[in-house]
Amino acid sequence: MSIPKSIFREYDIRGIFEKELNEESVKRIGYHLGQKIGGNRIVAIGYDARSHSPKLRDYLASGLNAAGCTVLDMGMVATPVNYFANYQPLGKLSSPLPALDPEAYIDGSIMITGSHNPPEYNGFKITVDRAPFFGDAIYTLGDEVVADSQRVLADNTHTIDIDVKTPYIDFMVNEFAHLKGLKKKIVLDCGNGVAGTVVTDIFDALALDYRGLYCEPDGTFPNHHPDPSEEKNLVDLKAALAQEGDIGFAYDGDADRIAVLTHRHNIKGDQMALLFALGMENPTVIGEVKCSQVMYDELERRGAKTIMYKTGHSNLKVKMKETNADLACEVSGHIFFKHRYFGYDDAIYATLRMLELIAQGIDLDAEIEALPEVFSTEEIKVKTTEEEKFAIIDAVKTLLENPPADFPAIQSIIDVDGVRINFEKGWGLVRASNTTPVLVTRFESTDKELAKLYETKVNALIEEAKGTLC
Repeated sequence: MSIPKSIFREYDIRGIFEKELNEESVKRIGYHLGQKIGGNRIVAIGYDARSHSPKLRDYLASGLNAAGCTVLDMGMVATPVNYFANYQPLGKLSSPLPALDPEAYIDGSIMITGSHNPPEYNGFKITVDRAPFFGDAIYTLGDEVVADSQRVLADNTHTIDIDVKTPYIDFMVNEFAHLKGLKKKIVLDCGNGVAGTVVTDIFDALALDYRGLYCEPDGTFPNHHPDPSEEKNLVDLKAALAQEGDIGFAYDGDADRIAVLTHRHNIKGDQMALLFALGMENPTVIGEVKCSQVMYDELERRGAKTIMYKTGHSNLKVKMKETNADLACEVSGHIFFKHRYFGYDDAIYATLRMLELIAQGIDLDAEIEALPEVFSTEEIKVKTTEEEKFAIIDAVKTLLENPPADFPAIQSIIDVDGVRINFEKGWGLVRASNTTPVLVTRFESTDKELAKLYETKVNALIEEAKGTLC
């Protein structure tokens, strides 16, 4: 059975269970990844709520064992709990671990998760030596796995059980002990993902007043799809919040993305960054190219340093480490804290930091409503093909060198990730998705009609760019 190269993505490995992620392909992925991490090293596996995740754990373990690794099993955990394991000595994760130094750290972790994708999907988010394994490293791994078509690997599902959830919960309870008994009614929508494996324990220990929706993990997602960036998935949370809540939180399937709802606002990731930065002195904040210009301008006005960078959780984690930034964000709700934390995206931690702001008396609605008014589109997806999406971006860049006579006056162009075109009163973005065969566009202006004009003119440029490929 051939292994499709398309499952090896920019940030992770992702595909359909059995069709693309099956015994043959996953054993080989484990084997070649184990070779890259290095023999006699320690790799920990965790998995999400999907029914096929334990099978993929067994396949991965067989490949990793064949490569000479020691394989630890976290069981069902949230992705940030998986990341957390990389920063804890083995003695904190379980004691005793046979023949392992309790002061040592794991050398890598693999999170088996389909995130917010449909139930038939799954995938792997990989960390090696506390850094994301992504980009060229994943593509090279894919080349090696695809080329090694004759290798047959035996079953060897031996793993050593570890407990990461307990130290994670303990960390959060200790870090946020000052929130005990907070007099706010909180609504949580876990979407039947894995947020419920830790967040309710943390809230119970902190004696918080909350109502939990769909906190029982169920990989069939029987109530709604676990993607809080889609308004249709927030209907139940909004209803519960209106009925008996002061603040609401929703999570994606693996709990590394968050939505924050008040009675008046669905607070996007770039707006969250502005709120979180209130508690930091002159922070360095990284935003992706889809973030509002308001975020960058307002942070700079307050004395922060801002950096605009590529979309993608792996890209932002690497950039944070490189620049020693305090905070990073994506509009979709990935929030990364280095300030008082470890520098990865954790929706549970972000929840507690937001509650901390509320406890300090910060009025979230007032802060959002004090920001300059702009008119922004949501992310607009333009269907294309894997083969053409990056070629279209290159063609758009070429056309912008000599744009049409009726094209709005260009102030500057940022090409760190696709093309962000800055106009006098706003901007437009065209970038190629690294995970799906689409172009992603977004437009913003201080004038509603101009925002629509930018959208119309940039879309016309995209169509012209497509024509140049024929």
